[in-house]
Amino acid sequence: MENQTNVKEFIILGFSNLLGYQNILLVFFLILYIITITVNIYLITIIRFVRKLHKPMYFFLGNLSFLELSYISVTVPKIITDIPRNRKTISFAGCFTQLFFFTFLGATETILLAVMSFDRYVAVCFPLRYASIMSHNICFMLAAASWVLGFLTTFFPIFKVTQLQFCNANVINHFFCESAPLLKLSCSNPYFQELTVIVCASTVILCSVLLTTMSYGYILKTILKIPSTTGKRKAASTCVSHLLVVTTFYSTMFAMYIKPTASEGSLNKVMALFYAVLTPLVNPFIYSLRNKEVKEALMKLSF
Repeated sequence: MENQTNVKEFIILGFSNLLGYQNILLVFFLILYIITITVNIYLITIIRFVRKLHKPMYFFLGNLSFLELSYISVTVPKIITDIPRNRKTISFAGCFTQLFFFTFLGATETILLAVMSFDRYVAVCFPLRYASIMSHNICFMLAAASWVLGFLTTFFPIFKVTQLQFCNANVINHFFCESAPLLKLSCSNPYFQELTVIVCASTVILCSVLLTTMSYGYILKTILKIPSTTGKRKAASTCVSHLLVVTTFYSTMFAMYIKPTASEGSLNKVMALFYAVLTPLVNPFIYSLRNKEVKEALMKLSF
């Protein structure tokens, strides 16, 4: 890569337009990061040690929590260390490393959420066969497939982006290394790389959304056939948390990755802030506060 570019480091603009609020931003990101890491680790811990939660749904939830704390750790620690600095930089290799892991973990989470929707489909539509269909081996293979597919759909497009030439422009108008601003900085034609990013991101997101939509279509059809109101409410309650999470996650991912060259600016940063920073914080609370078994396990482990 050194033979193809004159750029040895990138300057991250971050939130430099909010000069009067740097201390507030530092405290905000620091508190947010600590809470996110603590809550996700705690959720993983109770799923691991409370036998009542040794079920497929919580196995996937544990994987999701691990993804969330990894996801946020790729960007936020760098943001926290950069805020007090007048000159916010990241090395060429460091930038593409951050880009790869952020995209890889994001793709894996997108696929895992689709797998979790399939799990809810089996639980609602085939309750008597749920335990046999979603066996430990099947759950492990589905989770492993999410990680493998996340890697495979990420490695090639990011590798192609690293082959671009970066001559002089090195200012990234974002708070971390993301594909859209990097593509704009290249002094070579990024058409093929841009197309590769669009195709891979679109394929992952659209396939995951399609599987999720199909799963919830069958779930809704099954719920409507349940005669009692109590039965309908009980079946629907097992899906509400996951539905809230996928709606929030997919909506922001659609806007950011289906068109990776969308205009950069305050709106783009705000949207990235939602899916890169706030989602990992909110998700464990959604699953914890709306789930009776998780709340009971929290109480049991706490006392």
